Amino acid sequence: MGFDIQRFLSGRLSGHAGVLGIGYHAQGPGWLELSLPYDARLVGDPARGVIASGAIVTLMDMATSLSVWVKRDRFTPQATLDLRVDYLRPATPGRTVIGRGECLRLTRSIAFVRGQAHDGDPDDPLAHVAGTFMLLDA
Repeated sequence: MGFDIQRFLSGRLSGHAGVLGIGYHAQGPGWLELSLPYDARLVGDPARGVIASGAIVTLMDMATSLSVWVKRDRFTPQATLDLRVDYLRPATPGRTVIGRGECLRLTRSIAFVRGQAHDGDPDDPLAHVAGTFMLLDA
C-alpha cells in the first residue's frame, strides 16, 4: 500500500510544527511541500511584518525530512545531520510560505536533500536549503 504522508499529516500537527501552523500542501515522487500560513505571532520584525527566520528554518527542516519518508515510502527514524539555509530575501508580509523538500539520493545510512521556500512564486524563492539526514534504521 505504501506510506500515505497526506494522511499522516492530516489534522492538527503537534509540537513545534503545530504551534507554527505548518500543514500539508502537496507531494510527488521524492518531494513534499508544506505550508506555513502568515501569522502575526510569527513576525520577527514588527516594523516590517516579516516572519521570523526560525519559523522558516523549522518549515524547511520538516519539509526536507518528510521528503525522505516520501522517497523511502515509509516512516522511519532519522536525525538532521546538516541543514544549510541560504536566505535570498524576506518573506512578503501577509503571505503563506510554501516549503518544498526533495530527497535527492539515499545511501545505506544517509539521505541527501535540498529544498526551497517561496511565498507564491517558486521562481522567486526566499530561501534555499541543502542538507543531510542520518537514517537510524539502516
